[in-house]
Order: sequence, then C-alpha cells, then structure tokens
Amino acid sequence: MQLGSTGQLAKVTAVSEDGHRVYFDLRSGLSGWLDQPDEDYETGDVLLLVTEDGRQKAEKTPKNAWPDQEWIGVVRLKSETYTVITVGSQHRKVPTTDVNYEVGNTVEAGDLQGVVRVLSKTPISLIDLPSLDESVTDEFLWKPPQGTQLGFEDFGGLHEVVSRAHELIEVPLQNREALSKIGARPIKGVLFTGKPGTGKTFLAQIIAHQSGADFYKISGPEIFSKWVGQSEELLRKLFDKAADSDKAIIFFDEIDSVAAQRDDESHESSTRVVAQLLTLMDGFSSKANVVVIAATNRRQDLDVALLRPGRFDWEIHFPYPDQSDREEILTTAARRLNTRNPLPHGAIATKTEGWSAAELAAILTEAALLAVDDGRRVIYEEDYIGGYQRRARYRELSREIRQSGGGE
Repeated sequence: MQLGSTGQLAKVTAVSEDGHRVYFDLRSGLSGWLDQPDEDYETGDVLLLVTEDGRQKAEKTPKNAWPDQEWIGVVRLKSETYTVITVGSQHRKVPTTDVNYEVGNTVEAGDLQGVVRVLSKTPISLIDLPSLDESVTDEFLWKPPQGTQLGFEDFGGLHEVVSRAHELIEVPLQNREALSKIGARPIKGVLFTGKPGTGKTFLAQIIAHQSGADFYKISGPEIFSKWVGQSEELLRKLFDKAADSDKAIIFFDEIDSVAAQRDDESHESSTRVVAQLLTLMDGFSSKANVVVIAATNRRQDLDVALLRPGRFDWEIHFPYPDQSDREEILTTAARRLNTRNPLPHGAIATKTEGWSAAELAAILTEAALLAVDDGRRVIYEEDYIGGYQRRARYRELSREIRQSGGGE
C-alpha cells in the first residue's frame, strides 16, 4: 500500500476577472487564495492543498471529496424561489428545488443545495415511538461540522458576557477536581437570558467545543411526547448519558416552553416534566462533571422553583450589542466570506442600533445573495450596503405588522 499526499481540502469559490487568482474556502470555514497555476480551475472545483519539499501546491480532486453537510427538518413554507424548514426550534431558509415535496413533509436538505429528498410525508418527532432505546440520546448530541474549529474569537462582541460564561461554565468543567478539593459547591445550572438572536446558543456551543465537552441540545417542544411518561424518561436518559461523560453540557433552548410556571391550569404533562427536571437537577452526583444551561427570552414565565439555589441560580444576560460590539460582530462574520476591499462595517454599525447579532449576520447573507444574483462569487461594498437596506426594510415591515396586531 502506498500513502499519497496529505493536506487540506479546499473548494474553489471564485476566479478573478483577469483569471490570475483563485479564491477558495477550507472545511474549517476559513477562506484564502492562490495564484492561478498552469492548470485552469473553475468555481466548484475541489483541491487538495499540500506542502512538498517546502513548496505549496494544489492538486485537483474529485468533487465528491467535498461532501455537503446535510440535515433533517420539517417543511414549514414553500414558495417558488425559497423554502423555510424547521430544524429543532430553528428556521432555515434554503432554495426551492425540483424535488417533489410539500409543507409538512420531513425532508433531508442542505443550506446550499436545498431539499435533497423526502423522508416522510408527515412531520416526525424524535420520540413518537411507544418505547425509547438508548440510542435516542445520540439524536440530541450536537457536533460542529467536520473540520470546523469554533473559538471565542468567532463570537464577536459582548466581551463581558463571554468572560462571565467562560468563568461559570468552562472553568468548572475543566477544573472540577480542583474546585472539589477547595470545597466549593459545584455549579449545576446557568440561565442565559436575552432577546432572540443575541447569541445564547452559539456561545454555549463555542464553550462546549473549547472545553471538549459533549453538548446535548434540547429545543423545548422536542421532548414532549404523546406517550405518558416518555418525556420524563427521555430527560432521565439524557442526564444519565451526560453524567457518564468526562464532561458534558446539557443545553435547553426555549426552557420556558418546557418549564413554565405551574398553576392550577397547567397541563398535567407539563407539570410532570417540570417536576422531573427539578428532581434531576437535585440528584446530580458530586462526581458528575455536567453543567446545565437553559436559554430563554421570557424569564418571567419560568417556574420559580428552577431559580432556587442548586438549580439555575447563576444568570448571564445577553443584551443587544452596542456600536462597538456591532462593528466587531460584522467584521467577524465577514471574515468567513469572500469580499473585495474593506467593507464599511463602522458605517453600518452606526445605523443598526437595537439590532441583534443574528440580524447583523443576516446583512451579509443578503449581500451574498445580491452578489450571486449579479453573477459574482465575491461580495462588493454595494452588495453589503444593499444587504443592510434589505434587512432594514424587513425590520420596519415587521414592526408595522406587530403594531397593527398581526404578530407578537
């Protein structure tokens, strides 16, 4: 057996107008360029970047060497040009394809290629079966795309929030034994509060990746089952699985949909789930190296029992970014894209007071769409400004709808 060259895979995203330079993306999410070699490369080509005898070179490889990342979700809206798919509690917008699918179908799709195939004509849940096997917990185990390296520098802005999250979550996970010898009470639960789009889920994922912890992501509605007692059983299995890990984070998104304040009108199944969650939080073994994070934008709706000592008694609030944070968020997001010349991040930052991190990132998505629609694979300044104008109009329309009573 002979071992060939080893290196990094790269995908060609654009070729300069004069044909002298090739731009590419790496699997890690970083981008780069190389001078056009003797062999011509085209957009979509997959290259293997290798170093031999101190010199770097690129070798063309089959395009299927760069597998697209695909995921499973339920179709919620379909138009002639785009489709909205729900994945967990998140919505993704993808191009509409020629595949025969309808609203309500469970489909396999990708961000760029759209819907690939229909898996079921009806929406499915992870726990719609009358019994659960041990593998069900793996469905909630999140891993970053292969080759991706998440770091705190990818978050952008809100430095005090990042620093506090590092102290309350990563430090205890990495130093559980030292804290135990000191006699400190372990941190079991941390509550992330703040408006949607402020980066709560993303920061939790970064911390898990940086600390090497298993990350179980639970979107509130996902754990409710039509089978009596099954939601509680799923929670027990998830907590047991996490406790068996060297270190783990259990992340509840939209915790208010799972553990709302109990009263005489509460549904029986919701009351049982809250009681089970409280029992599991109280029953953690001192040897378990697990931190539970819960995110909500409706803190006032949480059951007060969750906020008692030993449960979610630590809280980090995610505010909207200020001007300096907004400029940093835009700069960070742009680093992952092919752009020409410095983009006016400072100017856009001054115009976006009250915008969340997700809304700021959407500006660059709109800019990319404008560039592609113009037949380019590089974002120009006019695309960036146009992307801002599109998102600003969308925010104004959403505000008018809310004021007229058409939405929350």
